[in-house]
Amino acid sequence: MPFLEHLSDNFTAVLRPEARLSAETRYLGWNVAPEDLPHIPEHWLKYPEPEASLHFLLGLLYIAFTVFALVGNGLVIWVFSSAKSLRTPSNVFVVNLAVCDFLMMVKTPIFIYNSFTKGFSTGFLGCQIFAFIGSLSGIGASATNACIAYDRYNTIARPFEGKLTHTKAIFITCMVWAYTFPWAILPLMEIWGRFVPEGYLTSCTFDYLTNTFDNRMFVGTIFTFSYVLPMSLIIYYYSQIVSHVVNHEKALREQAKKMNVDSLRSNQNQANTSVEVRIAKAAITVCFLFVASWTPYAVLALIGAFGDKTLLTPGVTMFPACACKFVACLDPYVYAISHPRYRVELQKRLPWLAITESLPSDSASTATDATTANTSAPVSS
Repeated sequence: MPFLEHLSDNFTAVLRPEARLSAETRYLGWNVAPEDLPHIPEHWLKYPEPEASLHFLLGLLYIAFTVFALVGNGLVIWVFSSAKSLRTPSNVFVVNLAVCDFLMMVKTPIFIYNSFTKGFSTGFLGCQIFAFIGSLSGIGASATNACIAYDRYNTIARPFEGKLTHTKAIFITCMVWAYTFPWAILPLMEIWGRFVPEGYLTSCTFDYLTNTFDNRMFVGTIFTFSYVLPMSLIIYYYSQIVSHVVNHEKALREQAKKMNVDSLRSNQNQANTSVEVRIAKAAITVCFLFVASWTPYAVLALIGAFGDKTLLTPGVTMFPACACKFVACLDPYVYAISHPRYRVELQKRLPWLAITESLPSDSASTATDATTANTSAPVSS
C-alpha cells in the first residue's frame, strides 16, 4: 500500500524535530523533543523560529517585570499584614489581590529560562506549572476585583446596610479561591480543556486553538465566567458609585445654595473627602488597568476558538501576555502613590525611601479610618 506508507512517512516527519528544519529556515518546534511535540498546537509549528534577539529581549523584559512586581506586591502584602491601621476587613481583599499578583510573577522564571534557551526547554511539566499558576492568579485577581468593587459600592452607596466584618471578608476570600481552582484543575487534569504552549513556545496557557466542540465550549465558558462576569460586576458597581457621588455632590450644592453658604462641608470633612477621593481614584485606575490588560487576551482566545486563526501569529500573542505582566508590575506602585495611609506606613518602616505623607489630622484620620479602609484600592494582575 504505497499511499498508506507515504501517509505514514509524512505523519512521522511532522513529529520528528529534525523535520522542522530546512535549508533556509528553522520552524518553531525544531528543537523540541519528539515526546513533547504532540502537546504543541499544530498552528504554531508552521511559523519560522523568531530571531534569538527577540527571545533575549523578552527574557530581559520579564526579568524587569519580575523584580518590580515581586518587590511592589511583596511590600503591599507585608505592610497591610503588619500595620494595625491597615488590618481592616476590606483590606483582606487587597492582600488577596496582591497575593494573586505575586503568584502571577513567581512563575516567570520558567518563561525567562525558556527565552534564553530559545524554546520549549522546560518541557511539558514546566508548561503545566506555568499555566496552572497563571490561571489561578489571573482568574483569582478578576474575582477579587469584583469583590472589592462590591465592597466599595456597599461602603459608599449603602453605608448603613451590612457592614463588612473580618469573618465575612475571609469567607468571601475563601469563596473566591473555591471559584478559581476548578478553572485551573480541569485543564490541568485534561478533564475539560488543556494547557498548551503558545506564541514562541516559551509561555503556556489554556488551549484556545483546538477545533473541537468540547474545546470551544470550554473557551466560551471560561471567557464568560472568568472575564465577562467579573468585568460586568466591576463596571456596574463602579458606575453606581460614580452615579451616587455625583448625585450626592449635586444635593449638597443645592442645599448650600438654599442656605446661602458656599459649602456645607467643614474643613475636616473637606480634608477627609480629599483622602477618600485619592483612594477612589487609585481604585478606578487599578481596575481600569486590569480590564485593559486582560481584554486583549480574552479577544485573542475568542479569535483562536471561533475566528480567523491566521490573525494569531506568535509575535501577536506575546503582546497580551506582556500587558498582563506589566499591570501586575505597575499596580502596587500606582497604589503606593495614591493611598495616603499606605504611604504613611511605608514611611514608618522604610524611612530611606524618603516618602513624605501626612494625613489631615489624627482626629480626621481616625474618624475616616473605617471609610478609607473600606474604599482602599486593589493591586491587580
